[in-house]
Amino acid sequence: MTGYLWAAISILLVSGAQLSMKWAMSQLPPARELLLFGEQLMALTPGALALFAGLTAYGLSMLCWVLALHHISLNRAYPLLSLSYILVWLAAPLVPGLNETFSWATCAGVILIVCGLMVICWPDKQRN
Repeated sequence: MTGYLWAAISILLVSGAQLSMKWAMSQLPPARELLLFGEQLMALTPGALALFAGLTAYGLSMLCWVLALHHISLNRAYPLLSLSYILVWLAAPLVPGLNETFSWATCAGVILIVCGLMVICWPDKQRN
């Protein structure tokens, strides 16, 4: 159970990182405008803080993932990462400024992900 807890924390962190970094990129100037981009980062604007928070969340997510892999086999753990796609899909329309919208096509994709996870993670009767 410990491994699944670390995996869940990792998934939550990486999902938050994605949302944070997407919001940050909508607040910061394009990276090709290096001088202006650098000024915004150095001034610690809200966009820069969101970018740093997202990068920190990514780092912490990787640490949690390593701990998860210590307890769970890779063929069980790796499919769980697709839960982050679902979390980001659910949360993105709720984050102000991202302008994400609902679509039935992406909903169908999320349903397929859930079905795939159920098939992969379903308990194997032969092992019990």
